[in-house]
Amino acid sequence: MTQPLNVFATPNDVSSGVRNPETIADSLCKILADTYHLTFKTHAFHWNVEGPLFYSIHKLTEAQYENMFAAADELAERMRAIGQMAPLAMTTIVEASVVEDPLSIPSAGEMCSMLAKDHERISHRLHALIRIAAEQNDPVTEDLATARSAFHEKAAWMLRAITVS
Repeated sequence: MTQPLNVFATPNDVSSGVRNPETIADSLCKILADTYHLTFKTHAFHWNVEGPLFYSIHKLTEAQYENMFAAADELAERMRAIGQMAPLAMTTIVEASVVEDPLSIPSAGEMCSMLAKDHERISHRLHALIRIAAEQNDPVTEDLATARSAFHEKAAWMLRAITVS
């Protein structure tokens, strides 16, 4: 990442019980990066989807990018609540994210498969954050990560269900 997370740390009573807020913030930053990057990718696919499943995919992706946009704010605010800074640059988002940009405009089915794969990757990263948060005595982040993982697992399932023949 391009910015050290603890440079602008803001001590508070919330972060005092967390064993290592920098570790939590680093993981949150990665999830925030994934969420923000996938929000854009999902929105771009929403704009560009074509074919017989247009309406279904258009509506599904709209609901998903709206959820992720709200989640990005929640993730960044959690970073601030534990006394750390949220990312300040788009380069930080892109560098920290596991989401891959498409090289060309994919078919509707390929869009769904690509998005499902991204949701699964993020869910795996969230499972790691759940373990880290538990180890660092941060039940609030643990709960947040659990809820976000449930969203991404459901999103992956719904997208995969569209592509089943």
